Amino acid sequence: MPNLRWRIAQWLELKWWKRYLKPKHPDKYLAWKRQYWYDFLHQLSGYLPLQTPNSSKVINALDAGCGPAGIFTALPANNWAVTAIDPLLNKYANELPHFNPNQWPNVRFETNTIENMQYEACFEVVFCLNAINHVTNIDNAVDKLVQSLQPNGCLVMSIDAHNYRFWRWLFRKIPADVLHPHQYNLKEYQNLLSQRGIILKASVLLQKNYFFNYYVLVGYKTAN
Repeated sequence: MPNLRWRIAQWLELKWWKRYLKPKHPDKYLAWKRQYWYDFLHQLSGYLPLQTPNSSKVINALDAGCGPAGIFTALPANNWAVTAIDPLLNKYANELPHFNPNQWPNVRFETNTIENMQYEACFEVVFCLNAINHVTNIDNAVDKLVQSLQPNGCLVMSIDAHNYRFWRWLFRKIPADVLHPHQYNLKEYQNLLSQRGIILKASVLLQKNYFFNYYVLVGYKTAN
């Protein structure tokens, strides 16, 4: 059973999305979000196995913890076959006009948690963006992400990494950031990956803030 803190966080997550998206026109929001992801991919283009527009190769990818408008919205159908999972997908489909699964023919949606997904060496690229600190059991979740990667596959994980030891300690003791049950610094996140055979190629700083910096970790699974 998911723990109480995680269940509260999921309830608040849905509430946050409904409040955030209520004033936004679905088409305009999705166009803005796709551009956000295009810019995101451009910033990481030196590290990712991205396709040229004329390429006929199809990359199998996972968007883990995708939300209603994850990176799946920016991965073109001619180059990407995507599995997108999130524990709230059914609720997003029923309660948010901004999420229509039928709009994305190259995406297979699955309502599930990262910890409960069952994929073994299936994906060439695994995205876990703005999601890893939402899970119930972070060690199990990272195990599942790495397990789902093919040998030499690429893992792309975005994180909010604590800048100060005191605030990290306090946020762990007092759930001031209830949407995010896990509080780590950059080194701790890097260790979660390297301890599981992920060779880190980059830790890209995308945004600096006081409490947290926003990084994207890019790594490749060792071919054992």
